[in-house]
Amino acid sequence: MNPIEILFQDDNYVAIHKAAGLLVHPSKLDSQEKITAVQILRQQLQKQIFPVHRLDKPTSGVMIFALNSNAAERLASQFRENQVQKKYIALVRGHFKQEQLLDYPLKEELDAIADRNSTQERPAQQAQTLLQPIEQVEIPVMVDRYPTTRYSLVYAMPKTGRKHQIRRHLRHLNHPIIGDVAHGCGEHNKYFESRFQKRRLFLSCLQMTFFHFELNRSITVGSEICQDFKLVLQDLGFNYGQ
Repeated sequence: MNPIEILFQDDNYVAIHKAAGLLVHPSKLDSQEKITAVQILRQQLQKQIFPVHRLDKPTSGVMIFALNSNAAERLASQFRENQVQKKYIALVRGHFKQEQLLDYPLKEELDAIADRNSTQERPAQQAQTLLQPIEQVEIPVMVDRYPTTRYSLVYAMPKTGRKHQIRRHLRHLNHPIIGDVAHGCGEHNKYFESRFQKRRLFLSCLQMTFFHFELNRSITVGSEICQDFKLVLQDLGFNYGQ
């Protein structure tokens, strides 16, 4: 197992850059996956690891773990109260040009295995995401019904923490994230797989800010996008990261 990139570490917390496709911890929904971030990090640090938040398997970027139960509860409380500031970058279909705070409630997505016996209809929950345009390109390729195809890079800052919130919100705006199997566009996903010979979700957590109880101040942990993400952007003609 290759070691995980450490972005920040002290006696209470460790922040990493999680690669796309790496499962955070063992799950019944992905029982065939034997290697997880928790397993690698436990062996790498020779410490007990406490997951306190989720980052979907196909999403890359910043993730924070606690190294003791007290630190875990303090950070978990911040996540529950939406006090942790998160900044993501996404590659989406179409030209996204206007900043907006999307306030669009989302119904809870049930897991096929974990919630298979649930029959109760659950009401939609408040969900807010601040979306900011970064850059747009247009390529001379017909992917769907137009002779050219447009893509955009977008910053996404979720103000709430609903499951697949950024992915679902961008889909709602008709700007699905490239590589999103559940909420994306099949034609564009297939085009990227064919052109770049790679299947991944083009969504990455760039930055997280949380309050450190021992240091008595906020800590911001940041990371660049993965090299494969960066190479795709360069090939499409984006200037981001150059």
